[in-house]
Amino acid sequence: MKNLKYTIISCFILWLSFGFSVVSVAQQNENAKPWVLWYWVKAGVSKAGITADLEAMKANGIGGAYLVTIQGADPAPLYNPPAVQLTPEWWQMVEFAMSEAKRLSLKLGMHISDGFALAGGPWITPELSMQKIVWSTLTISKTSGKVILPQPESKENYYKDIAVYAYPSPVGTGSSTRTITPKVTASNGADASGLVKPGNKQSFGSNQPCYIQYEFEKAFTCRSISIKVGGNNYQAQRLAIKVSNDGKTYRSIGRLEAPRHGWQDTDEDVTHSIVPTTAKFFRFIYDKKGSEPGAEDLDAAKWKPSLKLLNLELFAEAKINQFEGKNGSVWRVSKRSTSREIAKDLCVPLNKLINLTGKLNADGTLNWTPPAGNWTILRVGHTSTGHTNATGGGGKGLECDKFNPEAAKLQIKNWYGEALKHAGPEIAKKVLSVFYMDSWECGSQNWSPVFKAEFQKRRGYDLTPYLPIMTGLPIENAAISENFLYDVRKTIAELIVDKFYKTLAAFAREQGLMFTAESVAPTMMSDGLLHYKTVDVPMGEFWLNSPTHDKPNDMLDAISAAHIYGKNIIQAEAFTTVRMDWNESPANMKTLLDRNYALGVNELVYHVFTHNPWIDRKPGMTLDGVGLYFQRDQTWWKQGKAWVDYATRSQNLLQQGKPVVDIAVFTGEELPRRSVLPDRLVQTLPGIFGKEVLEAEQKRLANVDEPLRQIPAGVTHSANMADPENWVNPLRGYAYDSFNPDVLSTATVKNGNVVFASSATYKVLVFTGKLSLNPNYQYISYETAKKLADLIKQGAKVIVGEQPTQQSGIKQVNTVEFNKVIEEIWGGRFNAKTTNTGSILVKQLGLGSVYKAPYYPEDFSALGVERDLVVTERSTYAKYIVFTHRSSSNKDIYFIANQLDTTRILNFSFSITNRIPVIYDASSNDTIKVNSWVNSNGRTTLKLKLEPNQSLFILFEEPTKATPSNSGNNWKDFRVAQDLSKDWQAKFDTRYGGPLKPVVFNELQDWTKHTDTLVKYYSGTAVYSKKFNYENNIEGKIWIDLGSFSSIASVKLNGIDCGTLWTAPHRLEVSKALRKGENQITIEITNTWGNRLIGDSKLPVDKRITNTTAPFRLAGKPLYPAGLIGPVTIQSEEN
Repeated sequence: MKNLKYTIISCFILWLSFGFSVVSVAQQNENAKPWVLWYWVKAGVSKAGITADLEAMKANGIGGAYLVTIQGADPAPLYNPPAVQLTPEWWQMVEFAMSEAKRLSLKLGMHISDGFALAGGPWITPELSMQKIVWSTLTISKTSGKVILPQPESKENYYKDIAVYAYPSPVGTGSSTRTITPKVTASNGADASGLVKPGNKQSFGSNQPCYIQYEFEKAFTCRSISIKVGGNNYQAQRLAIKVSNDGKTYRSIGRLEAPRHGWQDTDEDVTHSIVPTTAKFFRFIYDKKGSEPGAEDLDAAKWKPSLKLLNLELFAEAKINQFEGKNGSVWRVSKRSTSREIAKDLCVPLNKLINLTGKLNADGTLNWTPPAGNWTILRVGHTSTGHTNATGGGGKGLECDKFNPEAAKLQIKNWYGEALKHAGPEIAKKVLSVFYMDSWECGSQNWSPVFKAEFQKRRGYDLTPYLPIMTGLPIENAAISENFLYDVRKTIAELIVDKFYKTLAAFAREQGLMFTAESVAPTMMSDGLLHYKTVDVPMGEFWLNSPTHDKPNDMLDAISAAHIYGKNIIQAEAFTTVRMDWNESPANMKTLLDRNYALGVNELVYHVFTHNPWIDRKPGMTLDGVGLYFQRDQTWWKQGKAWVDYATRSQNLLQQGKPVVDIAVFTGEELPRRSVLPDRLVQTLPGIFGKEVLEAEQKRLANVDEPLRQIPAGVTHSANMADPENWVNPLRGYAYDSFNPDVLSTATVKNGNVVFASSATYKVLVFTGKLSLNPNYQYISYETAKKLADLIKQGAKVIVGEQPTQQSGIKQVNTVEFNKVIEEIWGGRFNAKTTNTGSILVKQLGLGSVYKAPYYPEDFSALGVERDLVVTERSTYAKYIVFTHRSSSNKDIYFIANQLDTTRILNFSFSITNRIPVIYDASSNDTIKVNSWVNSNGRTTLKLKLEPNQSLFILFEEPTKATPSNSGNNWKDFRVAQDLSKDWQAKFDTRYGGPLKPVVFNELQDWTKHTDTLVKYYSGTAVYSKKFNYENNIEGKIWIDLGSFSSIASVKLNGIDCGTLWTAPHRLEVSKALRKGENQITIEITNTWGNRLIGDSKLPVDKRITNTTAPFRLAGKPLYPAGLIGPVTIQSEEN
């Protein structure tokens, strides 16, 4: 008994000391403070506004701001005098902002250019801009006479030749709907004749099923189809095709397949390769049935499934399928062309390709006489892509060449370098501390003056003989053509990292700056993880209430890359929104925040704190209604510090230790590539996801009736998108990262785990095989296959999907050696193994194991890997609980969060043993004793009550052998001691349009139900007050519960600040403030701007309270709940 008593006392002392350390560190870590994106919009900048902005940031616990200038002054400036970027007036404002930041001990970062996308300026000449290949063709014969080659497309009055080729004209050359015009009709009676006219501007569209028919006088052989749309249009790229020779009997030849593509997909048309088909009638059938729901990598499918077309051209000449993406002109992923579509006799033999580059004169004439027959002359050159940092103003110009370090250095010198000069060494060192790059929004590039030499160095051969393949021309055979294009994409992916990002990183190191960057995909052809290797802080973005614009893949790219490359801090551009609803409050953003914390984010950068140059206009300046309204004139800004404090405390803990992630999923070797989203893993790991998810995913992808929805109002899109909120904790207690070939090459095996060079450690590797972004799963490099085989032999556990059969790239190892490695992994006999939850096929290879997908067991225990966290509710798996786990040598930190707005009692089983669990609530900054827990079978189990949307940290630090159990609940229970819901008065702020006199509430009610319009439409803070007598004995802890309110509340009792409430539970401890007898209580309640804006819309302009640059989109919307609704009660703690 004496020893047991000593053990319990020791545990209690350890708990006290650990709790104190958690609270102290959570409050003191400066590096854990969130930052903001500080936008200066349309040259509207004032010194008074700068000071007010920075002081507001400082007061609310913001650590720093990324200064980004957006657009120039309007013809009629919003603010006078404007401070246009790069003018002396603007530099004066920048210098003032830095001096004010220094005064306030705030840090600043600046973007790499004017605007947020991406790296350009007026100093970038066309020669130093992003480049692309362009070409022209001319068919000649021996009798053609003087040959003048047409110059290919030029932009910015810039064009340079690369090479000129001649080759025997392939079958079908010159035969197309441009030269043989069919009769064009549409089943809906609309005029479709423009579809075969080059340069057509009249779009053909339909919302109902229809077909477009091309009727030729003679049978036409079609081998490729080019489609041009006026914007992104998914339906145009998935037309079904039927053909006929008599116009009566039609046969199907299949359906076009849209490439995977991103949101910035309009730089190039789409060329589809088809099986050669000869017919007089071609029908292109539009029917939305069977449409895939949209996604980040199928952006056009997000929108209303209507058909819109500008051109639909048929060609008798074969072209590489969707070569526009494969040559790096645009971010797309497509299936490879095969000999079925492009037989060898449709390809130009390499030995028939003649290089005539030296025969071209400056005036375009060609000094060459062809042999007999028809010859095609191909003139290939390069020009600027024409992309600019489009959101810039006075500093707007062409985007710099991302393959040329000198272009990047020039960009740095003339923008960020100038900022450093204007700051001066002292302020620059103390204030301007971050070199920031937003997400890539300037298209792709596939050429540069340095590209040819870099290609030879990296791929080991001269690209010149193969260059025509980049124009879509198949050479030698389909396989060689595709392998060359893969080498082109691989070179592009390497160059943007080696020549652009590494140049930026070197500059940042030289200047002592932190370098942070957002995603490259899905706009620039790339390995979406690789560039993060060069940055100090990977960054993604997540959006609020904006599913069409949300970036779950951006976030996973940044998180996975940070983990595999050993970057501890992961930032997020947070709460970007496509349309402000003016009802955003900390409470209704908490689940989104917690979900991203659970994914791995540990430093917020709020989007957006728009600079408001006016001191007397509220809400004032916005980013045209885009982004979260997170700035000093937000109604709840002052009280919102409680939300910022929550972020700071959470981030402090989430930045400690290293992430615990047991599963690593291979991205595949296709390019472009990205991290693997959870919905893409269901077919590979069906048992882990479970039957319910498997069935729901099948239903979602079936997309029956193509349902639509509006989120936010006015933004119509597919209702069956894979919303991130439906994919929380997808592997049900296991966390996973994605990894790329680059980091795989560094892997070793230690104790049966795969360890990357960064020391990131994983227990199981998953090679999925076929994925939406890896349609050519049959292809793998020898290096990757060999590395995988070696890891397995050394003890790795690997789950594999479909077997690859081919090598990628022109340079390949001996086929026998390649097949030997493939056979080692995928071949041979797999033995069936039965587990408690499903059977698996497995074989041994050396010290390791290979498991065949689909993987049907419900967990990985058969692989010796238990769930990191098991959460049950009434003995079944608890959905909508998110978590993350971080670990160091002496502590483990779990973050858990309830994603539902209901109270839940849950059982948690952690893969930790013999350590004392402690609960920490970052919203209240309270450390809570765990009264009951069990250590058993290597796990710690405890029961918790989670309030609606509540999150908690469970911390394991001090070792113990004591296992207290059944000593009470791990939460507090309360009983109502007194009801305070009646007889309040509330003072509204007249500056915000409130009534002059206090409003009496005999019964608490929603402001929007009040008869006085000054209350009904009020936005701002109202101070509720009342006196009450408390006659009960004050024993133990006493609390006040506010019941329901909107949107944020601060309580003072007898002049003592008791705290601010913004999320459940709506309860504050008042033990030290409450008196026996008479008490005075005040409650400050603040709602959002929405109701005042709605009310003002009904008033003449000169009578309005509000003044903002944001467009008004609240017409017809109901008022938002507001005020103190209650019940308000005094409660005593029962345990």
